[in-house]
Amino acid sequence: MIVDFIDAHRSRFGVDPICAVLTEHDISIAPSTYYKAKARGRISVAELANAYAANAVHAVYVANRRVYGVRKLWHAMKRAGHDIGRDQVARLMSITGITGVVHSRRRTVTTERDGRAPRHPDLIERNWDAPQRPDQWWVADSPTVGRWPASSIPRSVSTSSPA
Repeated sequence: MIVDFIDAHRSRFGVDPICAVLTEHDISIAPSTYYKAKARGRISVAELANAYAANAVHAVYVANRRVYGVRKLWHAMKRAGHDIGRDQVARLMSITGITGVVHSRRRTVTTERDGRAPRHPDLIERNWDAPQRPDQWWVADSPTVGRWPASSIPRSVSTSSPA
């Protein structure tokens, strides 16, 4: 519509001045946008068919309470009489921003902190710099629990007699 307006008046005023006046009146269009639209030409038959198919996918999606994913929406499209492939349904869903309802596994929360419980005291008062002398900070002392030496692992003893 704007391109047609510019076409009608471009011989008298030129493209750049028309775009400048339209932009001043809150109809933003750059001259490069006009020239790109002119180079593109009219909408092709394939683009028009794609738009109609996207509209049909959206209509079936809305009719099914907006919960269907690709597979169920594809089956619903077939039931509605549309001859369309599953991959095309997926592509049109991504173009139109349609997503199905996702039922994810709930994450098990093992602990929840009690906000009323007293916190451990901050013994170093958030001073994370290196200590100035040895043995200045003793916050926690947890021994390393490693593997036992192979000779000290308890083993079952079986006796077999050579008889």
